[in-house]
Amino acid sequence: MAAVPHPSAPHVLLLGGHGKVALLLTPLLLARNWNVTSVIRNPEHEQEIVNLGKGQKGKVEVLISSLEEIKSPADAKKILDTVKPDYVVWSAGAGGKGGPERTYAIDQDAAKHFIAASFSYPSVTKFLLISHVGSRRKQPSWWSDEDWAHIVHLDTEVLPTYARAKLEADEYFTAAAAKRKQEGRPGHFQAINLRPGLLTDHKATGKVQLGRTGAQGTVTREDVAIVADRLLARADTEGWIDLLNGDDPIDEAIERVVREKIDTVEGEDVEGMIRRFFP
Repeated sequence: MAAVPHPSAPHVLLLGGHGKVALLLTPLLLARNWNVTSVIRNPEHEQEIVNLGKGQKGKVEVLISSLEEIKSPADAKKILDTVKPDYVVWSAGAGGKGGPERTYAIDQDAAKHFIAASFSYPSVTKFLLISHVGSRRKQPSWWSDEDWAHIVHLDTEVLPTYARAKLEADEYFTAAAAKRKQEGRPGHFQAINLRPGLLTDHKATGKVQLGRTGAQGTVTREDVAIVADRLLARADTEGWIDLLNGDDPIDEAIERVVREKIDTVEGEDVEGMIRRFFP
């Protein structure tokens, strides 16, 4: 499918710009002649981001800002006002550093503040949130009991704080997208929740399981970046999209997910999410 028509080169706000996936995603976006503003916390990483733009069609800029300091949607809106993006990508996270408070501050609270600000911001037409495959409350019909037990163990015993924070952000994102549709707000808006399995640093394979995947596989960070880039470049991608490495070429897998209207939020209580967050 052709890329989304846009009157000028889209401007992408990339939150968590020095994360491993974001560093792999940035050159792909720039190669489309899109412009990227990469938000990073540590000014020592600025030159590394700038170097990703050398020889590229698009332009990359760096914004030094700590997501830990985003305490409200108004704080997030200040970043949006500075950048005026068309698309927002959330690829940020505490990465287990700084204890539970920092995880909640970034993975949950700052994420929700950016979602709230972006969904009501006039120029933003796409928001891609990178989460993880196990971020859900119920065992989906396509998972085995072994799959579910694996995720329950991961979410309750291995990474409980991260799991709670991500689930809260995912459900807020899902509720906000559903409410926007219910209200019939004007303009095309894509809310994409990309949910990879266990991440590895191997080279991209170009082959994936996409949509209704298992729960226990892995996926390379480079493949996650490639899938994110392709999802953003289309006008017809939205909802929860689970991702593992597999046997299907990426473009074919995306075509199938779109054609079959696969959304792995299936089985979750979306109406309950709306009532909780938007009573």
